[in-house]
Amino acid sequence: MNAVFARPACHDALAQMTDKHLLKSLAYVGGHWVANTANRTFEVRDPATSVPLAWVSELNADETTAAIDAAARAFPKWRSLLPQERAKILRRWYELILAARDDLALIMTLEQGKPLAESRGEIDYAASFIEWYAEEGKRVNAENVTSHLPGAEMIVRREALGVAGIVTPWNFPSAMITRKAAAALAAACTVVAHPSSQTPLSALALAELGERAGIPAGVFNVVTGDAATIVGRLCEDSRIRALSFTGSTEIGRLIARQCAPTLKRLVMELGGHAPLIVFDDADIAKAVDIAVNAKFATSGQDCLAANRIFVQRPILDAFNAAFRARIEALQIGNGLEPGTEIGPLMHERAVEKVEEHVANAIRRGARCLTGGKRHEAGPLFYMPTLLVNVPEDALIMREETFGPVAAVTAFDTEAEVIKRANDTEYGLVAYVVTENGARQMRLGRALEYGMVAINRVKVTGGPIPFGGWKQSGIGREGSRHGIEAFTELKYLCIDTAA
Repeated sequence: MNAVFARPACHDALAQMTDKHLLKSLAYVGGHWVANTANRTFEVRDPATSVPLAWVSELNADETTAAIDAAARAFPKWRSLLPQERAKILRRWYELILAARDDLALIMTLEQGKPLAESRGEIDYAASFIEWYAEEGKRVNAENVTSHLPGAEMIVRREALGVAGIVTPWNFPSAMITRKAAAALAAACTVVAHPSSQTPLSALALAELGERAGIPAGVFNVVTGDAATIVGRLCEDSRIRALSFTGSTEIGRLIARQCAPTLKRLVMELGGHAPLIVFDDADIAKAVDIAVNAKFATSGQDCLAANRIFVQRPILDAFNAAFRARIEALQIGNGLEPGTEIGPLMHERAVEKVEEHVANAIRRGARCLTGGKRHEAGPLFYMPTLLVNVPEDALIMREETFGPVAAVTAFDTEAEVIKRANDTEYGLVAYVVTENGARQMRLGRALEYGMVAINRVKVTGGPIPFGGWKQSGIGREGSRHGIEAFTELKYLCIDTAA
């Protein structure tokens, strides 16, 4: 059955791996590594070089149902464990991930393209969710209710929903798996996970480490293959009680429609269109540093990326000059090369979208101060770009770009910029740079976003509720709210009358 996977590895960098057993090309179902019954596979390539990395098993709808079967069978036993027992397994998984950090980061850079330093950071970030939920799972407990009935004792408790479906994107192939799966597993749910077909290797490596950590067979399954086939089956199967998805708002709407007949619990982290607002009292060097980090991490392929940068007019020219200098200093190249800060985009469609947004903005009157074209490093590399004087009707001011293009526009008053920042269907994150404490509080209240970062970029992590307003999502991930998404409330009313 495995003969189709016997092709030799084509990428020289794979030889750097210390633990080559982490490179998997079979799906993981019911505690077994499985191939498609017809030996169908799909190719995974390095976006920086287009060199093949692996040929991965492409499971069909019936094989997806088999994974749901396995998760449903495993659920009663997993649920019956003490929270402390589940916590020990999760803690061991966390430790094994950290021990394999370099190999996992190498796999991620090869399949996703991000610089190796960013990949190592993501492995630490991914592991942190498992550590957090290993502890948080011990605190999903009963809640006493003051009785309103004579001779009755009342208890409200949280119980695991059942089998959870997890669908993750290609831009954070490890962290999006663990942020969802750790919460579900800690809540005593079992999991069927579907990673993006462009970056399945990170998820499969995590499954290998999960197996070593002692996650029982069927509790954590990874189903690889065509998204429409697999996700469609997850949506229609009534045994999937919760579905957690990270991706575009458009696909989120489709999944919600497909889940409607079975009324699943939905957790969705969807599109972002983040504003970054720089007031004229800001330190320009600090503001530029924030802008670079908020815009160009993961080559701009991040739902948290600053897509619209509003700068108050008195400092606009100084900000643009300093921002341009920093952008032109960014090092572009293969993520494996030391010092690389900007890697390739994920695929040709991503480059074409960036090109469309840049051309549209220039046609409508924007000026390109630097970049604005593909980079000689390869067909999927795009130069970090600065557009200024970008009008409100440009596509880049209305749609998420998902690429290394910064769009800067001027504003005059606080009221004006709040209105412009909120004028979008999205509401995931907003960034504000100002030294005025009262203004910080006003903006924190006025911006219609699930998260507001003031004078900093990094805000996420295990303890905080990650998620957006409006069409940027449903529910929250991380924090106690993330584990509650995989539980259901049960009310007990116990007669205590003599």
